[in-house]
Amino acid sequence: MPMDRRSFLLWAAAGGATALGTAAGFWRWEEITPNVLYPGRAVGHFLRDRRALPPSSRTLKTDVVILGSGIAGLTAAWKLNKEQHHDFLLIEGPELYGNAAASHFGKLACPTGAHYLPVPSTELAHVREILYDLGILLRNPQGERPYYDERYLLHAPEERLLFQGKWQEGLIPAEGAVGGDADEFQRFFKEIARIRNLRGKDGKRLFVLPMTLSSTDAEWQALDNITFKTWCEQHDFRSSALHWYLDYCCRDDYGARHDQVSAWAGLHYFCSRTGQADNASNGAWLTWPGGLQPLAEGMSKAAGQRRQAGTAINLKQTPTGVEALCVEWVDGKPRTFTVQARKAICAMPLYVASHVVPSIKEYGFDPAAHMPHHAPWLIANFLMKAFPAELPHAPLCWDNVVYQGRGLGYVVSTHQDIRVTPPTQSIFSAYVALSERTPEDARKWLDRAAPDELLELASADLKAAYGWKLAACVERVDITVRGHAMAIPRPGFRTNPGLKALRELDGSILFAHADLSGFSVFEEASWWGYRAATLAAT
Repeated sequence: MPMDRRSFLLWAAAGGATALGTAAGFWRWEEITPNVLYPGRAVGHFLRDRRALPPSSRTLKTDVVILGSGIAGLTAAWKLNKEQHHDFLLIEGPELYGNAAASHFGKLACPTGAHYLPVPSTELAHVREILYDLGILLRNPQGERPYYDERYLLHAPEERLLFQGKWQEGLIPAEGAVGGDADEFQRFFKEIARIRNLRGKDGKRLFVLPMTLSSTDAEWQALDNITFKTWCEQHDFRSSALHWYLDYCCRDDYGARHDQVSAWAGLHYFCSRTGQADNASNGAWLTWPGGLQPLAEGMSKAAGQRRQAGTAINLKQTPTGVEALCVEWVDGKPRTFTVQARKAICAMPLYVASHVVPSIKEYGFDPAAHMPHHAPWLIANFLMKAFPAELPHAPLCWDNVVYQGRGLGYVVSTHQDIRVTPPTQSIFSAYVALSERTPEDARKWLDRAAPDELLELASADLKAAYGWKLAACVERVDITVRGHAMAIPRPGFRTNPGLKALRELDGSILFAHADLSGFSVFEEASWWGYRAATLAAT
């Protein structure tokens, strides 16, 4: 089980002469001060506080302005360019690539946000179109089983779980679990297999990506009125191991526990992803050492690099279209500029858009009533100068999870770097969803937490896995704090009238972000960018 900071220190320092090297290594580890990054926080507080700005220094004119360079904005830019609609400009926003951003330690890349993409199903035609255009999907892009570039398909060993002091293959507790647990896992996945192929009275599959293509059958829509945990209990799923696994999946994808997430969203997680590949097993994943940033960079390059540094702080309609007031920092000082366009694609989180678009209520979205809750996250990248000694039974995998751990495990960035000789250095990327607190309380804690407190939380799973052996292997730690990382699909999100109004909007201002779906995944973000580009081009 994870140890607190004091007990870990005492353990590492104990043991006499045989532990002197270990203790020294731990003391060195304790002296590491992590580099803590808060992307977007300064600009967010600037928007919230509405500080005074200098007058606009220049005016840029374009047909379509895209505000934000996350996946939705990049998809919109890529699609406009592909359709030969070249008169557009993308304003990057406070962080280039948003939740798809990455970092580097020398030549080693690591994610500071999302880190994988499941192989898309047939309904995700827009994702397949992107992957084919970028040379990631090589053949049969709209067939049942496309062929992908082997370099980007996640290779084995994929994932493992530290359970009862041993590593085991896969994330489902198996070795040492009691018979009742195994029976419930089997019954749960049998039920998922049944539901996955069902269709509602409208003829649509119940759970599909993008979510707008899912059935709206009232019987199944009622699942959005209860939590996923309640649904499990109603179906007599009682196993603590099963509940841990389902809770872990919800924290991993939605940033919240299964007793906080809508039952519709919980089942959607398991039933919607049906992608297949000609050269990979069902449910395979695409991933890169830098997470999704190589994919984001590919879309940006394909879009023609028509982008401008800066962040929109006000967007309004005009008689001829729209006008966006933007700010950029030059030598540490703010400088404003104006963009005039026929249409604007507002590709930013809704909690930001509510400050940037003063008239957002006129479009049917009331921030006080309709704003989704947003989950805060930590992503900590540990530069490893050596690999810690492993326990037997299961080798180091791409994804490594601790049963009942405080975090969501850690990903090995060099896993996709296949070599005859293993690399001397690597990066372990640890993910933590602060789901034990309310989002508001978690953000307050993040604002006042010292770097060593953030490090203690971020390293909890790694300490549980390696104990004192971790210390001497760590050279540097960078922690990225994302206070509003993703929308949480709480009960009622499917029928949120404000989100529905923005999804259906077609005018001079278009909204495009995964928040419109109520949860944050690449497939949803890219869908809204694709849709917005299609509307903006007409």
